[in-house]
Amino acid sequence: MVISVVTVSDRCSKKLCDDKSGPLITELLSGIAQTAEYVIVPDEKEIISSELIRLADEVKSDIIFTTGGTGFAPRDVTPEATKAVIVKEAPGISEAIRQKSLEITPKAMLSRAVSGIRGKTLIINLPGSPKAVSESIEIILPVLEHAVETLQGNTLNCGGNYGKSL
Repeated sequence: MVISVVTVSDRCSKKLCDDKSGPLITELLSGIAQTAEYVIVPDEKEIISSELIRLADEVKSDIIFTTGGTGFAPRDVTPEATKAVIVKEAPGISEAIRQKSLEITPKAMLSRAVSGIRGKTLIINLPGSPKAVSESIEIILPVLEHAVETLQGNTLNCGGNYGKSL
């Protein structure tokens, strides 16, 4: 599985602080995924969207994780940038993260994160804090490999068709 990571942060993009969440995603998935690219971009919808398109269409990442820009702050536009480039939504992923995260903090209900599909690439918005990134990855980890297999056209293990040809 090949992933790319996009950290969305004005401060990190200007090198005013170090990004801890982006590298953490790569570290947490190192056992099952190879990171093709890791980039830091400012909170600008067009820049985020362009990067997502490039990573999906040119780099051919299986999964693109974004971190940051999913809250209520005026410059938080990661969900809007993601919605602008996906063809299909995958709401169950973001719903599962929010549901489980609500067991940890009521602030989870303030997440506007989305997940969706562009071509054969799954795009998942994660929160910006390292703690929330770690918790979110733990929640979705059990389905990531199956999601990638399905996007690549391997549907033999879907819907109980284990080992059966359709």
